[in-house]
Amino acid sequence: MEPKIINQTPVTLAEIREEIAKIKQREKEPSIRITRMEDYLNAFAEITPEQGKELRAAITKLAINRLKDEHICKIVDLLPKTSNELKVVMQGYALSLTNDASNKIVEAINEFLAKK
Repeated sequence: MEPKIINQTPVTLAEIREEIAKIKQREKEPSIRITRMEDYLNAFAEITPEQGKELRAAITKLAINRLKDEHICKIVDLLPKTSNELKVVMQGYALSLTNDASNKIVEAINEFLAKK
């Protein structure tokens, strides 16, 4: 019997770190995949799960049209600090942001990083 996918929800790297911690508590010896994923997260995830949720909420609060959860998660993962960096991040999606929307997102990220 194949497992059925009930729901797909995009998550940030910070949230994955939180899930890995739960798995490690549950299992005596984590699998090699979990270990490798943890190494990757330690190398690339710059923020904690709480900070990730806070930044995700701040970007969602901007209410930018056509910006979906998967886009927001990618922005939170990569933390672009300029409009040009944000454009590079968003090139992988069929989504065009206005200069005003890009500036709002970058401002929110930079304010968050200043507080951090």
